[in-house]
Amino acid sequence: MVHGLLGVPDAGAFLARLTRLDPGAPVRMRNTGGRVALWGRLPWEVLVTREVAGHGPADATVAAGELLAVLARGGDELPARRDAEWRWPLPPPGSATVESVSGAELSRLAEAAAGTLREVSSGGLSGRSVGQRAVRDALLDHVALVATPADGRPVEVSQRLVQAISRMGFLGPGETEGSETRIRVAGSWVGLSAPYGVAWLQAVKKLTVMPIVSRPKG
Repeated sequence: MVHGLLGVPDAGAFLARLTRLDPGAPVRMRNTGGRVALWGRLPWEVLVTREVAGHGPADATVAAGELLAVLARGGDELPARRDAEWRWPLPPPGSATVESVSGAELSRLAEAAAGTLREVSSGGLSGRSVGQRAVRDALLDHVALVATPADGRPVEVSQRLVQAISRMGFLGPGETEGSETRIRVAGSWVGLSAPYGVAWLQAVKKLTVMPIVSRPKG
């Protein structure tokens, strides 16, 4: 079977970024009719996707690194399928745009978080040593933006999404002021739709733990 990708430079850029962040990442390919949607999952639980030209398989998962190697040497074969390695749901197809934000603002937010991580990792927090992973997780969970639609509840955009579109290069070369990114909602998912790709994060449903009340016997 052939991979059917025609937008090789675009696909290669997506795969190169994905494997840089996770060398063993799987990539899911879905034919959308004249285009192929490439899906990946970043180590901080965000799904990223980019559509490229082509007529790929209807729905197949392969190793991102293996597909990148095929494209790099000009091959057309589809690597060995690894469909069982894709274990995450995708957002529903229908989504609504809530608000737009400039690429420059998102770049500023991403760099500010990276700067905080570097500062705390080297000097600690208020003079106390703090683990880099703990700081990273706290920063990723931070609400970077809040969109306020005219009707409906505010939509929170976490730093996880901001870092995803920045690290995947979805804002484009130079990440200029003119590149608008849309905040989108699809069911329980929140997304950032940038010029060169989309990042999605599903809201975690909080479970309420009820105490077990024992009834007297008899």
